[in-house]
Amino acid sequence: MLSVKKLLNRKPWILSVIILLLLGAWLISGTLLPGSGSGSANNEASDATSDTPTDTSKTPPLAKVVVSPFETQTVTRTLSLYGRTAPDREAKLAAEVSGTVEQLLVQKGQRVKAGDPLVKLDKADRELQLQRANALLKVRNQEYSAAQSLRKRGLQGEVAFSQAEAALIEAKATVRSLQITLNNTVIYAPFEGIVEHLLVEKGDYLGIGDPVATIVDLDPLVISADVSERHIEKVYKGQPAYVELVSGLTTEGKLRYRATVANETTNTYPIEIEIANPGMTLTAGASANLELKLKDESAIKIPPSMLALDEAGNLGIKTLTDGDLVKFIPIAIVKVEPDGVWLGGTAQHVEVITVGQGFVRDGDTVIPVRQTAALTAPDQQPDTQIEQGSK
Repeated sequence: MLSVKKLLNRKPWILSVIILLLLGAWLISGTLLPGSGSGSANNEASDATSDTPTDTSKTPPLAKVVVSPFETQTVTRTLSLYGRTAPDREAKLAAEVSGTVEQLLVQKGQRVKAGDPLVKLDKADRELQLQRANALLKVRNQEYSAAQSLRKRGLQGEVAFSQAEAALIEAKATVRSLQITLNNTVIYAPFEGIVEHLLVEKGDYLGIGDPVATIVDLDPLVISADVSERHIEKVYKGQPAYVELVSGLTTEGKLRYRATVANETTNTYPIEIEIANPGMTLTAGASANLELKLKDESAIKIPPSMLALDEAGNLGIKTLTDGDLVKFIPIAIVKVEPDGVWLGGTAQHVEVITVGQGFVRDGDTVIPVRQTAALTAPDQQPDTQIEQGSK
């Protein structure tokens, strides 16, 4: 014993090795023995598990949804555009003869009729020049008559007669030119409209081509807009349009022009809508919202909250079939209004899931809670509370 104790004191790790060997032998013996230790416990747990009955046939409860009936109505598909008002015609008048402004016959902003005088220039000596040209024309007429008489009698040659004829024509041209110049000393309105700009004052000297005034015709009033290449084929001349001006005024108009070549920068086609403006009270340059009437379609009107997405991300509505099955219907938006959306592509009578559509999928069987009548307005929401089952 003393020798063993001395050995352990010198080499204590031997005791640790002995203890580890004994623990290993004990563990091995417990595993190999049948019905003992942890093995027995495992078998008992396995038996208990196998004896416990499992119910795999239990199904989740069906979801309750609120369903409302909808009937299709005839609605006009429209194309919404943004435009600006513009004059029907605009003329920038300029001086055709030089001279000093003698008199202004209109004021800026005044409404004028076609042919009304606007500005009068100093005639200078143009009237005297016209009188001299008329006197010379009288002489040339006499010379031509005499030359013609002498030629008939054979007393004058063809050259002298031709010279008299040319002199007469030249005199007539001079008279006509002076008459036009004298008439151009008064500048007239080319059409009925409003004097938008008056660019001269009394005493101003004008040369040929200097600007004088701007006349605009606002009846009819034109609204310019741009149509995308996707919709241009649906636009035609004479097409009716609904117009709402920025002032709140609403009126009807018609399309009078559609471009046949697209703008290279925007790939859009310019169009023009004209509206009546008999008193020229509506102004040009104002914003306007347009709706072009395209065609009539059958559609239902629902609030946007009833729209849903399928698993592929398509927009549509979830409806109910005769067997209480959910059916997803992709839709086409016909028209958008502040209180709802008009949807096409549905049957004449359709039951739409109005509450709970987010908890069911296409093909699911549900428990419907039907409304007694169709919704009279899209903004009406049913007050029915439903319970959602786990899916």
